Amino acid sequence: MNITATVENDNIRLPKGIHLPNGTRVIIEPVKSPADVKDSDLGERLKRFVGIADDLPSDLARNLDHYVHGQTKQP
Repeated sequence: MNITATVENDNIRLPKGIHLPNGTRVIIEPVKSPADVKDSDLGERLKRFVGIADDLPSDLARNLDHYVHGQTKQP
């Protein structure tokens, strides 16, 4: 089980509804930033990549197999 908790005044605060018995040994690993555990949707997380590939063929969606695997182009 993995739990995301918060440190407050040198104490680990577990999320509501999570209870561990006294004496339970745990491993604590800090996350890089709050954004790493933020509950955002995939679109928001990928928004920074929109428009980054501006030199792709105009028919890439239709002919992906041609460009990736060398199959015959679709009309």
